[in-house]
Amino acid sequence: MNHDLTELEVEHLRSLIGGHGNVSKKLEEYAQRCADPELKTLFGRDAQAAKQAQQELLSYLN
Repeated sequence: MNHDLTELEVEHLRSLIGGHGNVSKKLEEYAQRCADPELKTLFGRDAQAAKQAQQELLSYLN
């Protein structure tokens, strides 16, 4: 995909990508530490969603 992004847009995109990565890692940690199976599932699912969003955002940099 070819996207004509300004420097500012690329900077914002990189920030968003990093943010989604951080959220994903934190949610994975919470899922590992959580004793409640329902919360463990929710954290894991949300971690996957954050990873997927991060990958989708990365496609704009290619």
